[in-house]
Amino acid sequence: MFRNETNYVLTNGVLLDGTEKMTPQTGRDIYIEGGRIGAVADAAARREGYEVVDLGGQYVLPGLINLHVHLPASGKPKKKASDPKKLVKLITANALTRRIGVKLCEGYAKTELLSGVTTIRTVGGVADFDTIIRDLAAQGKILSPRVVASNMAVSVPGGHMAGSLAYEAKTPEEAAAYVERIAAEKPDLIKLMITGGVLDAEVVGEPGVLRMQPALVKAACDKSHALGMKVAAHVESPEGVRVALENGVDSIEHGAQPDAAITALYKEKGTFQVATLSPALPYALFDRSVSHATYEQQENGKVVFDGIIAMARENLANGIPVGLGTDTGCPYITHYDMWRELCYFVKYCGVTPAFALHTATLLNARLAGIDGETGSIEAGKAADLIVCAKDPLADLSALRTLSMVIKGGYRVEHPAPKKLPEVERELDKFL
Repeated sequence: MFRNETNYVLTNGVLLDGTEKMTPQTGRDIYIEGGRIGAVADAAARREGYEVVDLGGQYVLPGLINLHVHLPASGKPKKKASDPKKLVKLITANALTRRIGVKLCEGYAKTELLSGVTTIRTVGGVADFDTIIRDLAAQGKILSPRVVASNMAVSVPGGHMAGSLAYEAKTPEEAAAYVERIAAEKPDLIKLMITGGVLDAEVVGEPGVLRMQPALVKAACDKSHALGMKVAAHVESPEGVRVALENGVDSIEHGAQPDAAITALYKEKGTFQVATLSPALPYALFDRSVSHATYEQQENGKVVFDGIIAMARENLANGIPVGLGTDTGCPYITHYDMWRELCYFVKYCGVTPAFALHTATLLNARLAGIDGETGSIEAGKAADLIVCAKDPLADLSALRTLSMVIKGGYRVEHPAPKKLPEVERELDKFL
């Protein structure tokens, strides 16, 4: 069982607590009791009866939270695109292939954890695999982050991920029925695929074509909200953003070039954006001989990349929450690179490293609705922590190599997720 069975105290570390105005704290001990933070106290008043874990002056901070994950895919680049519909049909063909599929997702979840991500929010997966992984993790049966799960998404015929990670709704009634079908698996949120993406754009300069009509969006949102679930929406065009905001979605996943009307809608509806800089970057900035993208895909990748950045900047300037996720599973976007998303947030959106860390911890927890449980180093919260040798406030790449990951009090010393050298080599050029 991957659960903490002992009480221990982390001492001699530099504490970064995850709050917006965090500053390094020394001389503070963190007491771990039954998998939770029992106290954060003055080291001079050490309590007896705890195993002492000396951090040797290293930095301890909340575990990272990745708000946009697709568990079934590795992110390993391919020269030739595969057929996702055929792959999903194969993996769900019978009980044996399903078990293999769940085991595959378990391995990717473990990679997320070993990289310092102690909570993931999935936004489109195969069948009910996400909730299976969530429940196994909650029971301590697998080594995994906490999972906020969505299972299958809802799309339309010809829409984004239709027939693979998403059901195909033809009418508002079907959209609502698919929400009910997904809800029966007890996920934590519903995902809609409102627009297309880079790969299915038909014209250069026009990615994110609106695929799901407003009536379907509204029906799905209304049913989700009636069942007590929030709605996340894949959107990559201004038209799609307006339709999503007007019809009830709770989060815009990705984004597009904003305008005054869109900003006003964000404020009126209380919606937030999950900026995903990682997946568009290879299409937009890689040489096509490396990305294997077509000219059209590269140009549309640039439109999406620039749009996400522009929307994040505008939202930040207007006090609209912006969370972070990697869109893990896209080409070159692995399950161990959440730290890169923080670097991109600083580089392209102009935030400070401290704000990026706050976003990837406490703010992401708040946006996922779990800030009472995790996201900061506070008494009473789950002991979800990471330890690194160097100061991430000085250089976020310090998060690339960790000396310890703690999930619910369970310690993993010197975590070493398996990495893809070709991915590391290409992405390092854009830090």
